[in-house]
Amino acid sequence: MSAKIGIRHEDKYTAERRSPLTPNHIKKLIHDHALEFVIQRSPKRIFKDQEYQTAGATIADNLAECPIIMGVKEVPEDFFEPSKTYIFFSHVIKGQPYNMPMLRKMMELGCNLIDYEKVEDENKRRLIFFGRYAGLAGMINSLWSLGQRLKAQGFTNNPFLSIKQSCEYDSVAQAKKQIAAVGDVLKKEGVPDELHPLTIGITGYGNVSKGVQEITDLLPVQEISPDELLKLQHQKDTSRKVVYKIVFKEEHISKPINAGQQFELQDYYQHPEKYENNLEQYIPHLTILMNCMYWDDRYPRIFTKEFAKQLYQKGEPKIKVIGDVTCDPDGSIEFTHKGTEIEDPVFVYNPLQDHHRMGFAGDGILVMAVDILPSELPRDSSEAFGDALLDFIKPIAAADFEVDFPSLQLPAPIKKAMILHKGNLTPDYEYIAEHLKE
Repeated sequence: MSAKIGIRHEDKYTAERRSPLTPNHIKKLIHDHALEFVIQRSPKRIFKDQEYQTAGATIADNLAECPIIMGVKEVPEDFFEPSKTYIFFSHVIKGQPYNMPMLRKMMELGCNLIDYEKVEDENKRRLIFFGRYAGLAGMINSLWSLGQRLKAQGFTNNPFLSIKQSCEYDSVAQAKKQIAAVGDVLKKEGVPDELHPLTIGITGYGNVSKGVQEITDLLPVQEISPDELLKLQHQKDTSRKVVYKIVFKEEHISKPINAGQQFELQDYYQHPEKYENNLEQYIPHLTILMNCMYWDDRYPRIFTKEFAKQLYQKGEPKIKVIGDVTCDPDGSIEFTHKGTEIEDPVFVYNPLQDHHRMGFAGDGILVMAVDILPSELPRDSSEAFGDALLDFIKPIAAADFEVDFPSLQLPAPIKKAMILHKGNLTPDYEYIAEHLKE
């Protein structure tokens, strides 16, 4: 017999409109597997309550009758109930201090926790993710930010002014159409003098980076290597009708501290303390920097406050916008002091004063750091996410979570993503206990 599944109303952010499953997914699961769903009422979810009801779900104010509850973002501590199974992005696997109280509460109540972020195949490739949509929205927002930043600096006739924030578009397709039109203008008229050569640097090559590149490639792009970027300013025949794209991999981002050592990828992953920043040589040559890579505090930062200060002491640099899709506060981009909200998405960081100012105006570097970027494209991103999740729902609903963990029958990727079982950290996540002590 399958357990009844609840889908909760998202309440961490005002503008969070995603859902892990759409009405079409619910309809299919009810038809194919006779599952039962309860949808918590939501006035803002991109899919209306009536759409879920038409699909066959029950609409309710609470999910008290559901032993399994799914969501997207973190859940407030007072929402949890004893012994239930919760599935959401918990943001606890790095021992994030701001979510340790939530994890403690779940442990006290004997809850089960499955985290989408750790649903992986045997090669540790993520199977369920919003990453592509974070990249899509992040690049749309960054091109929009470029237009608005130039306007704030007095360049009121730049081609990027026609681009809107991601959330202002009804779909990815609509946004792509507009950006492709900007690409046509650049092909015809060339890059404005203030931006030439227009260079877009992208850190990483995973799902987020692919989304960023999908938007970037709507412009008249020529991909060049990091080494070619360093020579670009000195080339007299540089085309004005081209946008230069540069993808930075690990060996471009970091280098061994020991000058006599060669960069080795596995050594870098295993011993990041032996490496230091290598990206600073490229930053002065970029117009836009898109930060799309995984980072934690074991790794070197890629853009420090000190380096930003050094840049500005020489006068205003070339770089106009940082799209910090990774969005680790005080992290790889050290002056990203917080994730921003969709309603107030950008700030300008003044390196000389170590000061942040919301909006497009002011001296410094503009940073776009929305930390729920896929929610700016809520319909497209929810549909893709639910498609990836769909085949796991029936076995989750049928599982007996009361058995001991070794006996628990779940698909391997889901079981590997189980952080808590009956309130206890599972073997792969026992390391989190050290963070719970702090």
